[in-house]
Amino acid sequence: MLDIIQTYAMLLLVGNYPNGPLGGLVLTLVLSVLGILLAFPLGVILALLRTSPWPILRAPAIAVIYVVRGLPLIMFIFWAYFGIPALLGRTVSGFTTMLCALVIYESAYLAEVIRAGIESLPKGQVEASRSLGLSHMQTQRIVVLPQALYNMLPSMLSQFISTIKETSLGYVISVQELTFAANQVNGMLLTQPFEVYTLLALTYFILCFLLTHGVGWIERRVRRRTPTTAVQPSASQPVASRGTA
Repeated sequence: MLDIIQTYAMLLLVGNYPNGPLGGLVLTLVLSVLGILLAFPLGVILALLRTSPWPILRAPAIAVIYVVRGLPLIMFIFWAYFGIPALLGRTVSGFTTMLCALVIYESAYLAEVIRAGIESLPKGQVEASRSLGLSHMQTQRIVVLPQALYNMLPSMLSQFISTIKETSLGYVISVQELTFAANQVNGMLLTQPFEVYTLLALTYFILCFLLTHGVGWIERRVRRRTPTTAVQPSASQPVASRGTA
């Protein structure tokens, strides 16, 4: 395994860059960060609609969240792979396809995380703000949403860790992320698949393990600074569990 690391470390880290497209672990992190950042505003909008007092706004948001969370990510990857070129009338890169699928998928999970943060706040805060003459949207924007986002920061970071693992599905459409790079290494070696994929698993494990500890540290700081008695979700047990609607 050490020989594989010494020989193919750069391929696993950055793909064929600078002599080719960026790939490997760096592309995995780029996809994950962009996926979460672009999904965040959509998640906020869906969460606000999900908690809206008006059924005409709440019902479509619930439907979208349930449908997206009820389907596997691979379905959105295939839909984006075949649907985006049909809509645009031209081909798009695998990176763009994977990013679009991640944004749609993660926005539904982030919406449920943010919704849980909104509903965990004491009802008295909303009642007090409304008694001061603030509208529903003003209350959400000024009073509720800032606190909910701060309280749910650990859970949103946990979604980022999940996104890192989900980018591994990009290899099915030839996105040159970490799993694709490992497949390239395996194709060149041919005789050491166990060692190659063990190294791949260790890379994902170490990265996610370190990030999970970082999330745990942030979660403890958030709990110390939050003057509410509401129970915060653990970083190891995100609110929006995968595979449930």
